[in-house]
Amino acid sequence: MNKRQKLILHWSLYFLVGVVALIALASLTEFGKDPAALNEDGSIEGLTSILDREVDEKMKKFQFEEVSQQAGINFQHFPAKRASLLPEDMGSGLAWGDFNNDGFVDLFLVNFKGNINNPDASARHALYQNQGDGSFVDVTQKLGLDSPSYGMAAAWGDFDNDDDLDLYISNYGANQLYRNDGEKGFVDISQQSGVAYAGFGAGVTWGDFNNDGWIDLYVCNYVEFINDGNNQDAMQKQYSTEIPFTINPSSYDAASNQLYRNNGDGTFTDVGQKAGVANKDGRSLVAAWFDFDDDGYQDLYIANDISSNGVFHNQGDGTFKDIGASSLAADYRGAMGLAVGDYDNDEDLDLFVTHWLAQENALFRNNVSMNWKDEAGNKKIFFVDEGEIMGLGQISLKTVGWSTSFTDFDNDGLLDLWVANGSTMQQEKDNSLLVPQQLHLFRQQQYKGFYEISQYAGKDLNKPFVGRGGAQADYNNDGKMDLALTRYADTTLLLKNTAVSDNNWIKFRLRQSKSNTRALGAKIKIRTGEIWQTAQIGSQGLYLSQNNTDVHFGIGDNKQVDEALIIWPDGFSQKLAIMKSNQLIELLH
Repeated sequence: MNKRQKLILHWSLYFLVGVVALIALASLTEFGKDPAALNEDGSIEGLTSILDREVDEKMKKFQFEEVSQQAGINFQHFPAKRASLLPEDMGSGLAWGDFNNDGFVDLFLVNFKGNINNPDASARHALYQNQGDGSFVDVTQKLGLDSPSYGMAAAWGDFDNDDDLDLYISNYGANQLYRNDGEKGFVDISQQSGVAYAGFGAGVTWGDFNNDGWIDLYVCNYVEFINDGNNQDAMQKQYSTEIPFTINPSSYDAASNQLYRNNGDGTFTDVGQKAGVANKDGRSLVAAWFDFDDDGYQDLYIANDISSNGVFHNQGDGTFKDIGASSLAADYRGAMGLAVGDYDNDEDLDLFVTHWLAQENALFRNNVSMNWKDEAGNKKIFFVDEGEIMGLGQISLKTVGWSTSFTDFDNDGLLDLWVANGSTMQQEKDNSLLVPQQLHLFRQQQYKGFYEISQYAGKDLNKPFVGRGGAQADYNNDGKMDLALTRYADTTLLLKNTAVSDNNWIKFRLRQSKSNTRALGAKIKIRTGEIWQTAQIGSQGLYLSQNNTDVHFGIGDNKQVDEALIIWPDGFSQKLAIMKSNQLIELLH
């Protein structure tokens, strides 16, 4: 199915949904039933029930097992009593990265060292080294990463091009950059490198925005939080629920972000304002680098809470153009997490955005592959929100979505999706606790959209929790994508993908010598039959978290990939011929 056919199908489905809604409304009116009337079980069906999606047996393809204890991951997030202060409620995340280059991805877990008025020195971060046999060992103290902080996000990146991963942590307070010195451990170089900004840090992401071979760092800052205790008892309304003033982001001004340009000598310079991406009016939570229009430069999308999202097109000269209005993707909602991927296999990267209660998550389909031009003859960059029609809209009305990502859990060649949910509302009986919510796992059905099947994916997934951070990796190298999730004020979940399937896969691990060693910004395209799949290394915007940078593709029942195209960050294109399935392809440029 080509792009035009897909567009016709999409609009036809929109029309069909509208007709069904009118018929349903007419039927209710005809029979005199109030749409808000209680059903026999006390529930309210309402008109949105027409958008519910039935799951048949063929769709129940996922299976996960929670294995954190067996794997040796014993981590407690925020071991303190919550005091209704905004910084406490927003964290924390985690990051997958192979810090010792042994081929097995390791896991860093961020912690928040207690109530901000009563810190707990025992609440430390944790680095778990993958042993290659399904287990992990805590090496935090041994490697010098045990300094406690009010941690929010973490991201691995080789900023000094010495071929090992360094680590950046954002905090409520001064941010930290740790240089990886191999067996000597990690060294805090935050101050001398110029990246120790002290504010209300949030999402961080590495990317080479100027293509000079030295990766740069974008740091989101949330709000100008004031912790003076004067408004602790002031209450405001959110959806008829009284909440303290101190946990409402609307109570505080937005904070500007930093774009740290890598100077290539171990230091960075903040060029956010000069480049046009400081986003001073956005309450920023996460950002994602990805190439909107396939011009070879990484563009920037910023998820802002109670502010318009930032959509910035890289001009290739060190500056960015704000294209929010023309892109149709600068929503003003409560945005938290981002997922980037070519879900419709049309060779451009699409975007999924998680939101707060009653705002519906958004699925922005990228239309740049249509090659439409603007009045000046330039390629037109715009997105269309297909969240509702693809099954991702109304199901999210009652949840608060945080970390999220596309991946092919069942290796059928179609990107699936997961969303970590967790309320920001306090529990009525105990306001020191937040309301838990169900994890969402969406399986994509070709031409039909996404179906939520978490309840069929294993007993360990059926218990709601207060979700925040989360990220994916094939941690045991079995060709199936696994998932780690931060549970607020609780232990970490490690969800091992145990599904049985005959589907095949292929993975790519790209490396460059001496510059941008993890090839951030490189694009990988593979073809099986007539289907192309596309991915870009480093194009992720998970909430306070980071996926492993190995690129995984499911290829269904195909025994081989017919061809692959690698577009390296310097623009060099490399073509590969037939490759057998179920293997890791390692490439050095």
